[in-house]
Amino acid sequence: MTFSTERTDLAGYACTSDSSGGRKHFEEHRDNRPAFERDRDRIIHCAAFRRLEYKTQVFVNHEGDYYRTRLTHSLEVAQIGRAIARKLRLNEELTEALALSHDLGHTPFGHTGEDILNRMMQGYGGFEHNMQSFRVVDELEERYPEFNGLNLTWEVREGIIKHSSPYDAASEIMSEFMPGVVPTIEGQIINYADEIAYNNHDIDDGLKSGYITLQKLEQVDLWREVSSGVREKYPAIDDKRLVLQTISALIGLLISDICTTTALNIQNNGISSLDDLRRINRAVVHFNDDITTRNLLLKSFLFQNLYRHYKVEKMRVKAEIFITRLFETYIRFPNLLPPKYQSRMDRFGLQRVVCDYIAGMTDRFALDEYKRLFEPYERV
Repeated sequence: MTFSTERTDLAGYACTSDSSGGRKHFEEHRDNRPAFERDRDRIIHCAAFRRLEYKTQVFVNHEGDYYRTRLTHSLEVAQIGRAIARKLRLNEELTEALALSHDLGHTPFGHTGEDILNRMMQGYGGFEHNMQSFRVVDELEERYPEFNGLNLTWEVREGIIKHSSPYDAASEIMSEFMPGVVPTIEGQIINYADEIAYNNHDIDDGLKSGYITLQKLEQVDLWREVSSGVREKYPAIDDKRLVLQTISALIGLLISDICTTTALNIQNNGISSLDDLRRINRAVVHFNDDITTRNLLLKSFLFQNLYRHYKVEKMRVKAEIFITRLFETYIRFPNLLPPKYQSRMDRFGLQRVVCDYIAGMTDRFALDEYKRLFEPYERV
């Protein structure tokens, strides 16, 4: 029987299974899949990954079946990340594993949930979703008889903990992962694949919802330039197809720019190996200056016109009430927690266990739990 092996044409600065820092717990594997391919598969099959299907991106799950969730967002990040990794001859499986795991620790109700849990956890270690993603893969998943967590490789764990975070962030966990040192180039890619994905799918969702309009969007330089090119090529195109084709072309433009800029940075810094990258200790993945400026204007437009839309704000306020009241109730009555979580209190403390429980909830489960606890005629 022939098993899949890692690509042999990877660049010298790519991360390979052979050079991996390994796993915390020794395992005898049933096949010889490359290490990062195994990690990707473990992430896809874990419970936290499935729950992303019902966690908010911008629109809460019950607002419509069309809108992105954390799951579809993660899949789009993986698609973009792999496209960049392939062009740069980086490790696609490592990139994909990082893309699929980067939001495993996200709360219900998007960043509102994260902000509220962080506030409730002041004095108890706080809350940050990258740290929670790490906690999910290192401790909270329960699939294997010999250990908790998924026992992922050092490189995947490093990429999770350093995603969109200062590389020298104060944390006992960070001490294991070369604090103050940039992650692999595959790890750096995910920050930008994440941004490319959410900017563009949030445009799609925002237009579909009617919270933003094409007329307003045309005021944004980057969108106007790309959409003009689509109109020039297809003069009779309708608005729906124009939007979809512009989003596709914009994603392609951003991928192309990041690949060109990153390749030039790698060359100019004389990076031919992963050791070179760590020694030089400089982020090499980013857009060129012009795209950076124009992309920031696009992000600012989305912030003002979509993320702060009054209807999105209404749901944010409701979510704050839901999560705050759930947290306070579980702290006051810890016997309301499922037995599995009650059994962890001696080990992690009541506040952290409550935080873990709420962070793992989907939007739908949190809403149902709220009704079960506080609506007198709701069955428990």
